[in-house]
Amino acid sequence: MKKERVLFVCTHNSARSQMAEAFLNSLAGDRFEAESAGLEPGELNPLVMEVMREVGFDFKDKKAESVFDFFKQGRLYNHIIYVCEREAEEKCPLFPGIGKAYSWPFPDPAKLNGSHEEKLEQARKIRDQIKSKIEIWIKQ
Repeated sequence: MKKERVLFVCTHNSARSQMAEAFLNSLAGDRFEAESAGLEPGELNPLVMEVMREVGFDFKDKKAESVFDFFKQGRLYNHIIYVCEREAEEKCPLFPGIGKAYSWPFPDPAKLNGSHEEKLEQARKIRDQIKSKIEIWIKQ
């Protein structure tokens, strides 16, 4: 069976899209092949690296990718899922042959406030929301 290709997109490919990619590949890698990219690739968010490590994912060798590079390479996807704010979605290129595009905006971990522990707790909530959304989506 051919896997459906999924691209998760967010602003910097430093948090939300990386988490979504990891969860989809882990939970349904037999049916989906997920990648992630950003509009303005940045450094991976240390809070996200920490909370993902808590649930068994090691992001130390991950790097942020550019959605525009993927587009120029002619990569094709069955699904594109935007996990950033709607304003950022509008800046993304339109990939040819997309089956479906989805908008799943999640809070940006880069904008969390408070002590380190408070930020970690908020990042855990975002992580768990993303995992839950993917679990629901793959059952459809």
